[in-house]
Amino acid sequence: MVNKFKTVCLTAAIASSSATFAGGLLTNTNQHVAFNRMMSREASIGIDGVYYNPAGVVFMGEGNHLAINWQLAYQTRTIKNDYKLFTNNVNNPTTPRDFKGKAFAPVIPSFQYAYNKGRWSLQGNFALTGGGGKCTFDNGLGSFEKIVGETAMGAIGLAGAIDHVANTILVPGYPQDPTKFKPMFTSDKAFGSKGAYSFNSYMHGRQYYFGLSAGAAYKVSDNFSVYAGLRGIYATCNYYGYVENIKVGNMPLYQVLDPSKENSANIELSCDQSGIGFTPMLAVDYKTGRWNFSAKYEFKTRMRLKNKSVNKLPSIGNLDDNLKNQMNKLFTGTFMAAGMPQEQAMIKAEQTSNKVLEDPTVVATTAGLKQQFDSKINEALGEYADGKKIAGDIPSLLTVGVGYSPIDELRINVGFHWFDDYNATSYNNRNKLLKKRGTLEFNAGVEYDVTKKITVSTGWQNTNYGLTDKYMDDKSFVVGSNSVGLGGVYHITKKLDFSVAYFHTFYNHVKTSETVTLAPGKSYTYNSDYTRNNNAFAAGVNITF
Repeated sequence: MVNKFKTVCLTAAIASSSATFAGGLLTNTNQHVAFNRMMSREASIGIDGVYYNPAGVVFMGEGNHLAINWQLAYQTRTIKNDYKLFTNNVNNPTTPRDFKGKAFAPVIPSFQYAYNKGRWSLQGNFALTGGGGKCTFDNGLGSFEKIVGETAMGAIGLAGAIDHVANTILVPGYPQDPTKFKPMFTSDKAFGSKGAYSFNSYMHGRQYYFGLSAGAAYKVSDNFSVYAGLRGIYATCNYYGYVENIKVGNMPLYQVLDPSKENSANIELSCDQSGIGFTPMLAVDYKTGRWNFSAKYEFKTRMRLKNKSVNKLPSIGNLDDNLKNQMNKLFTGTFMAAGMPQEQAMIKAEQTSNKVLEDPTVVATTAGLKQQFDSKINEALGEYADGKKIAGDIPSLLTVGVGYSPIDELRINVGFHWFDDYNATSYNNRNKLLKKRGTLEFNAGVEYDVTKKITVSTGWQNTNYGLTDKYMDDKSFVVGSNSVGLGGVYHITKKLDFSVAYFHTFYNHVKTSETVTLAPGKSYTYNSDYTRNNNAFAAGVNITF
């Protein structure tokens, strides 16, 4: 059980900082204020098109066009877990329980630039193309506490096996008369027999994917244009988490791992990741009358993140020796209380401890724990081992947009996004747990020029991930959503616009359930309910010079 305990601690922080933005699993599509206020920009002609419709930017007027954007995003992630073992938490014996993570990004900048001359448009874009914030779980995660609770049950199981063998050796008439049982490790002063536990934990993650793109659009005719570009991406991530002061019953866990060090049972993850990737991009735009049609394709970005880690983990290798030392002290005291001289008591205690640890039941129990630990610790550390490179591809993306302007003052857009998440390689091919269809997004937006100085807009976007129950995990989860945005533009001059926007995302609830078998005939149901809440504010200026 100890191995599972470590696995969850390490992985909890790793995925706690997934994006606070719109888009696919690793893609941020709100890179300009215009998106926040209208949601559908794939077929619009404007400086924001450097990202949304790069082929269409060539239809803007000649000269230099620059956009400077600022966003603030705040998100909470809530997982409601219901598990019977949670009632063994001495500090919070309740179930179901809400576990909340908070992500806050106060300054999210982005810049778009285009130089139009004749039939050409040279363009550049800088923005957060993925990741995009920090997330903190002040009290850990439900899956983590689940394993702590199961660890406590495993600990009292081992304690019970040791006490049973010790009583069989030392107590006359036991086990024939169970009332003669004298607890040692199962006493209230040690592990106890109820599986009670306590601990402190903290998880924090930071994840930024900075993207810098350059490309060119060419006006093939007055109605048709094409674009080709390349985006370079630099990813930087940090994950930090700890679990400390772990106690089962009234026994601090460190006392059976290394009694000489109070922090020997503490677990700490400190991992920095960085990597570079490149995204080729192609786009087209076609204008006819009051209609505009566009499409863009971004190829899959191969990302390999290199770890620089300083992780601290306890070792279970000395479990037998530390258990023996604990028993030696207990047995020596017992024999001396019965009148045996100290030296003789110490010898007999040593012999008795050896008999207990050599018992087949105890040997099997401790061996099982060690075997699980060795395999799981490699699984837990494998992704975050110092110097290792981890797969973290950004999926290919197809966008299609249609725009219609029935009158000069009114513009109506609809759009579609397809993210091929299933074929974007992630660690241990977790992407293959998704549905093959990937992520689908549909959006619609409208903007209206109220006066020559003021434009107002609103829009909607639906995001539908190809999720499966096996993919859902509180250490890394997304849920489908509907986003609504609104805002406006104040046209200060013909060459200077100021925009403001707000959008809110309404997330679905995804519920899962699993049966956990702790021992033959002893099973519990672990239920999870996943959801999020997201708000974003934005402001920016568009300048022509």
